[in-house]
Amino acid sequence: MIGMLSGTCLMAGQTSSGGEAIVDCSGVGYLVRCGGRALSNMREGEPVRLHVETHVREQSITLFGFATEEERAWFERLQVVQGLGPKAALAILDIMSPGDIMSAAALEDKAAFARASGVGPKLAGRIAVELSGKPPPVGRGFTSAFTAPTSAPGNGAARNEGLSDMQLRNDAISALVNLGIGQSEALRAVAEAYQGFADDPELDVLVRASLKALGT
Repeated sequence: MIGMLSGTCLMAGQTSSGGEAIVDCSGVGYLVRCGGRALSNMREGEPVRLHVETHVREQSITLFGFATEEERAWFERLQVVQGLGPKAALAILDIMSPGDIMSAAALEDKAAFARASGVGPKLAGRIAVELSGKPPPVGRGFTSAFTAPTSAPGNGAARNEGLSDMQLRNDAISALVNLGIGQSEALRAVAEAYQGFADDPELDVLVRASLKALGT
């Protein structure tokens, strides 16, 4: 099974079957299906590293590539929902960061999922219900998919990158759980509180807002 590809981007763009890229790894060109988030970071002739989910079917082997391990982990988690395949999972990840998915699931926000191409109201409702209250997916080599490092100083807020905002939310949830609050309640409280900030707040500020959302 292929878990990661590191090489040179030969081609990247949209085709009739969706977003695709060819990554040259020591002379071997791997065809990888990618969402818009991964494709936006790829340039022909430049180095690229993709976290890969390998799907093996009777007639084919398909590689799906992602810019971060968090996205790959959520791609896998989303497909646990009945009726949600790879195409719909990629569509959701195109419009929602991993942190956004976690918040929408915690709040059972069906409308958020329904904005993705190919996700109708019925499927959106099923996603919201089946993912609600569940912990985030565990990424390869991590204790939790939340544990990616925050962005380096000077790079600005990563609210739309699914990196530092995931770490921030995870730390806030952990703080609430350590105070004796149940995980499901903590997930929902942090999701509600986070929506009230235009930019990523300090951890203690988010925790206080989350406690306020709980009415404590």
